[in-house]
Amino acid sequence: MYIVFIIIAVVIVLITILALIAPKTYEVSRSIELEHAPEKVWEHLKFLKKQQEWSPWAKKDPNMKLTFTGVDGEVGATSHWNGNKDVGAGEQEITRINEGKRIEQDLRFLKPYKSQSDCYMTLEKLEGNKSKVTWGFAGKNKFPMSIMMLFMSMDKMVGKDFEQGLQNLKHNLNS
Repeated sequence: MYIVFIIIAVVIVLITILALIAPKTYEVSRSIELEHAPEKVWEHLKFLKKQQEWSPWAKKDPNMKLTFTGVDGEVGATSHWNGNKDVGAGEQEITRINEGKRIEQDLRFLKPYKSQSDCYMTLEKLEGNKSKVTWGFAGKNKFPMSIMMLFMSMDKMVGKDFEQGLQNLKHNLNS
């Protein structure tokens, strides 16, 4: 009986230590330079329906159910999705727009697990007729997910999807 208490105490101390050193936040972003004027690129970033045309997750589940509420391209517009195991279920809502420069969204996952992230896309004008898009998101790791993040990388989990999405955007702009 005494050994069981010692084992339980060691496990509790170990979990406590892991929780203290675990990352409390995450941030992932990727950028791409495009051979297009910012005005043309902005139209593909601002509207939730246009985002679906280059979203890497839309390609992972072409049968995903999508619904939209609000006025697309304005604060409060929301897309809701329900898809296969690769995309899960959730919603994203436009929360702030700095016209032609930045759009911010609240990204809420409902399945396979609940979480919330702040998503953004920025658009910069470069020399000539070029632009740069940065797509990213950030959030908080809640317990026990924070402990899992000691052994997993959010950047490795979604970074490639962001890169694919930006390549899809580039391809769509060139079509």
